[in-house]
Amino acid sequence: MKTIKDVARLAGVSPATVSRFLNSSDMVNAQTRQRIQSAIEELDYRPNASARALVTKSTQTIGVVISELADPFFAKMAHSIEQTAKKLNRKVLISTGSLNADKEFKAVQSLVAQRCDAIVVNSKAMSDEVLVDLAKNIPGFVLINKYIEAIRHRCVWFDNVKGGQLMAEHALQRGHRDIVVVTTSEKVHDASRRLKGIRSALSHAGVRLPMSQVLHVSPDYAGGQQAIKLLQQQGAAFSMLLCYNDAMAAGAIAELLDAGYKIPQDVSIIGFDDVLLAQYCVPKLTTIKYPIEVMAAKATELALQLSQNQQMQGEGYCYSPFLVNRESVYTR
Repeated sequence: MKTIKDVARLAGVSPATVSRFLNSSDMVNAQTRQRIQSAIEELDYRPNASARALVTKSTQTIGVVISELADPFFAKMAHSIEQTAKKLNRKVLISTGSLNADKEFKAVQSLVAQRCDAIVVNSKAMSDEVLVDLAKNIPGFVLINKYIEAIRHRCVWFDNVKGGQLMAEHALQRGHRDIVVVTTSEKVHDASRRLKGIRSALSHAGVRLPMSQVLHVSPDYAGGQQAIKLLQQQGAAFSMLLCYNDAMAAGAIAELLDAGYKIPQDVSIIGFDDVLLAQYCVPKLTTIKYPIEVMAAKATELALQLSQNQQMQGEGYCYSPFLVNRESVYTR
């Protein structure tokens, strides 16, 4: 196994100079850096991350807390963070919170204990007070998919209210009035904000949305199937479904097709997120674009900047939704 002394010998420098190079020191001139880099490549030398961490107090690692890896949305988010980190020569350590406040908090603490330089947190359950306290004690803390005024410069978030409004407005423009909302049974802030946007747009158009037309099911494919079964049991009349995410929309489509409905002629459906599934289900799903890849990349860069004590000001980073019009909405 090659050591730092082998690299130094081949490059014609001292081990201390190689060490400074590995720690990104500006004290190493360009010509020497090139010799060291060539020696590293020739010897296929791999620095010991644990040993470097003891010296530099840094593991060159970005910690990430997400709800669950199985969800396509969070998989996209994690992939974007990993790709951004790779470009910045950082590693990524991922932990899941499982939509539980205590598990989310312990996930953050675990990442801190493992000396992650920066931490990107997607919290669905922790209170604003707890998140603010974490931000005060973790220099590289960034909150993604949520806005908190007290730590706004650490937030990368999405306008979920506007997303809900776009769904409802598109349904209304296509002539739909018998609208059912299929949302998650989990108590998460993005669901309530999307519903707020839907209600706002419908109210503005003079269309009521009674609670009986808002179904709360699991936020996945099976939840979409369950929603259709519930509507059939109730004998409800509906021509449009507005779904909390694309997986629920795909499940609803499958159940409706099995029951003999034509999509979108009998029932139109709008999803949310625009994950890969939306492009390949039949019919292709009209949905709201959630630019999570771009947001995750920005959150990663921001977390690293904050971890290096760069002063960040401003109102954070808010991203806007837009409708992706495909084949699942029919004009009545």
